[in-house]
Amino acid sequence: MLKIKNLLFMAVIGLTVGLVFFSEGINPLVAKEKETKTSIYEQLDLFGDIFERIRSEYVEEVSASDLVEAAVNGMLSSLDPHSSYLPPDDFEDMRTQTSGEFGGLGIEVTQEDGFVKVITPMDDTPAYDAGIQAGDFITAVDGKTLLGLTLDQAVDIMRGPVGAEIIITVVREGIDDPFDVSIIRDVIKLTAVKSRREGDSVVLRISAFNKQTSPNLRDGLRKQIDAAGGLKNINGIVLDLRNNPGGLLSEAIAVSDAFLEKGEIVSTRGRNPNDSKRFNASSGDLSKGKPIVVLINNGSASASEIVAGALQDHKRAVIVGQRSFGKGSVQTIMPVRGDGAMRLTTSRYYTPSGRSIQGLGVSPDIIVKQPVRKPPGVVVEEERPNRSEANLRGSLDNDSITNDQRELLEEENTKAEKAAELREKDYQLAYALDILKGLSALSLNKK
Repeated sequence: MLKIKNLLFMAVIGLTVGLVFFSEGINPLVAKEKETKTSIYEQLDLFGDIFERIRSEYVEEVSASDLVEAAVNGMLSSLDPHSSYLPPDDFEDMRTQTSGEFGGLGIEVTQEDGFVKVITPMDDTPAYDAGIQAGDFITAVDGKTLLGLTLDQAVDIMRGPVGAEIIITVVREGIDDPFDVSIIRDVIKLTAVKSRREGDSVVLRISAFNKQTSPNLRDGLRKQIDAAGGLKNINGIVLDLRNNPGGLLSEAIAVSDAFLEKGEIVSTRGRNPNDSKRFNASSGDLSKGKPIVVLINNGSASASEIVAGALQDHKRAVIVGQRSFGKGSVQTIMPVRGDGAMRLTTSRYYTPSGRSIQGLGVSPDIIVKQPVRKPPGVVVEEERPNRSEANLRGSLDNDSITNDQRELLEEENTKAEKAAELREKDYQLAYALDILKGLSALSLNKK
């Protein structure tokens, strides 16, 4: 087989040399092109030689298909952290994930310095419940190091049957020593958008961009508006994109379009200028111009950054939180023979102002860090209650306030106390709600 291949190779070389000779002095570009092709053929021949040596002389018998798959994946993963080969099973898993249900731990990961790095734990998943955080490094699984493995190989090791325990070793910034975390694998059912009201504001928690996202968002917003008795009783919307690893570009566009009347949402530019695309908003704003605050952090990536960048550039929302992850590239899934696929980075995306966030992320308009929660078991001395004139013995009653006014004041005080409780649980969200209250007050004063 090798002999025939080498003879064919020599025939190709001979043909190439002949063409170069006759074209010399006529078109130097042709000579350069033929020289490049010759180099490619030589490299492919080198691959064939190494492939056959491994098959025939490696200490153990190796599957030819496994060797080819490893070579293909190595070629793709050498390009950037997001290009890779998807074997048939992984390809099927990926298609299932974009539909919103799959088995696993519930973490979005990348690779950095040879280790698996958590981009974000997904809401209400085993990893989230176990306390895994964005930025954690996973260095070992069940006591076996992940150093030296590709990202796909590391992910394969973390996969397993639903209900089975996995122990991952975590390195976290601010903690001196690595520590182990036990997680029970489960079926991951993602609700792309959860809606609720906090006071007079609607909070839309978007945890993923899959096929459910834009329908969930529209239904959730409509439900909260109806429950409030109409849009007139809503002072604004919080889009919570924290720890959202991204997903489908089409859904990021749909979510942005839901709150924009016109203008560009995002553009993509590839290697070929003819492949550049621009996506524009259609008329119609679901919130009818109500103020919007978008929450982001370093776990907000890809599609999340498209939404944040579009609403920020159009001055449609105030961006609050911390700088986002900075994934400004688009991957295309291309099916290949054998029922697998390759994930290939084919373009960069740009916000409406023309900026690329690749490696930079989206910078918030207002930087708000989430305070570290008090460690469990630590007893903190309760603050003394505030004293006022009403606490003094024999103080005069207020004779200018009616019972209705008194009830209204008590109701306002109850709301303020709930807001204070929220600051303890989620400072960034409480800050976002305060912004909406301020914007609503300004709007009322102008009328």
